[in-house]
Amino acid sequence: MNMDKPVRRVAIFGGLLMFGLMAQVNYVQGTQAESLRTHSKNPRQYAGVFNSPRGDIIAGGQVLAKSIATGKSNPKFGRTYQDGAIFSPVTGFFNGNASKVERGYNGLLSGTDKRITQQRWFDMFIGKKPLGANVELALNTAAQKAAYQALQGSVSPGRRGGVVVMDVKTGAVVVMASYPSFDPNEIAPQKGTAGIKRFTELDNAKGVVKPLIDNAMSQTFPPGSAYKTVVAALEMETKGLNTRSLVETGPLRLPESNRNLPNSHDTGACAGQAPLIEAFAESCNTTFGRLALDMGMPKLAEGSAKFGFGKDVFVEPRVPAAKSDVPVQFYNMTTKKMETTGQDGTARSGIGQENVRATPLQMAMVAAAVANNGKIMKPYLVERVRAKDQSVLYQANAEEYAQPIKSGTADQLAEMMRAVVTTGTAKNLQGQNIAGKTGTAEQDETGRFNARWFVGFSPMQNPRYAFAVVTEGPGSAATNAGPIAGRVMSAVLRK
Repeated sequence: MNMDKPVRRVAIFGGLLMFGLMAQVNYVQGTQAESLRTHSKNPRQYAGVFNSPRGDIIAGGQVLAKSIATGKSNPKFGRTYQDGAIFSPVTGFFNGNASKVERGYNGLLSGTDKRITQQRWFDMFIGKKPLGANVELALNTAAQKAAYQALQGSVSPGRRGGVVVMDVKTGAVVVMASYPSFDPNEIAPQKGTAGIKRFTELDNAKGVVKPLIDNAMSQTFPPGSAYKTVVAALEMETKGLNTRSLVETGPLRLPESNRNLPNSHDTGACAGQAPLIEAFAESCNTTFGRLALDMGMPKLAEGSAKFGFGKDVFVEPRVPAAKSDVPVQFYNMTTKKMETTGQDGTARSGIGQENVRATPLQMAMVAAAVANNGKIMKPYLVERVRAKDQSVLYQANAEEYAQPIKSGTADQLAEMMRAVVTTGTAKNLQGQNIAGKTGTAEQDETGRFNARWFVGFSPMQNPRYAFAVVTEGPGSAATNAGPIAGRVMSAVLRK
């Protein structure tokens, strides 16, 4: 019997198997290596991270995070943070896991990113581990400190506050502050079991205050009357309203409950009828409740989506903001069912209450559209990344996120925001070179704790920055959130 033919077939089949195996290995190690390494379910993505130093995180020439030798075998390197509580909403933490910039740029900071390993292949060949790169942030450190200190002095005990400021021309986030915050030094690798215990305490925090979850981009709040900016924009875009259009400002009887939607006052512009600019400046709830009812909840949600509501906004890779929302349907905690927002709820949604929720980042994006001729630039935190030899591995580029409104609409909204400060609800802020919209949303039945907002831009003429400030506690937005905005923007413009 001739055995050559069967042996040849086996040999060919074995060769094909070897070829397939090699192709698969090359595919996994080549095209899929980075995605597999950074996959959220990969428990080894931070393995061995304590055996070599990470790169620095820097802002304005100040090193905010750096590695330190511990003198121990495990961990060999720890992590230290300058003014940790102030900057942690941006730097995040690193303790074997990571958050924020520490997470989004882990590969570059640790030296495992292919942009480093491919350049330093000879180091790897001789067994020398490539050094991690330095990440440079867009933050204005003086303004970040001013924001944190202002929040610290204004937020009621057991409540929250956040500030975001972004460059309307580039999208660079120059302030992202949160209070209460946490110090990542307390949970750094060198803290060992004490750090693990502290992390668990922070992670399991009771009540609304969750220090590990920042209040600038990772928490949502009812935006209150600050959301009237969106409602006004949509009506101006779809119905042709302008600053001088007469609108109804008198009592509004809600169609389902047969109750009145109250104004804060029923005098002045809110006494019956007024130009849109005056109704906006004096924040007449009845006007914007009517506009929302006229629009209907589906169109309100659809129009808000143009600004980013209901969408995932990633400020950096693997660093998403919480999703702001204007829901047509919502989960009723009482009935345990999905329900559709009714007419009363639609009117309340028009004044930023009911189930409307927004992050300060989202509201800063709304203000950015007003200040930047209707365009929103994609927000980002990291300006550039440099290897240890100072070569640039990554450079941020200005990128348009959306254009929800026309330039002419933006100009008129900017005029309306200036009127809020010159003649409206925030006259106490005159002389601070800021314009914006106040907002106060009740968050409990007693009315003692409100979400107080001031959302706008600076300078008043030729604006360069958009901002959003939210604090929780009793009192008005104009006397709480407004002065914080003035203090922070003074620091931003000082540079």
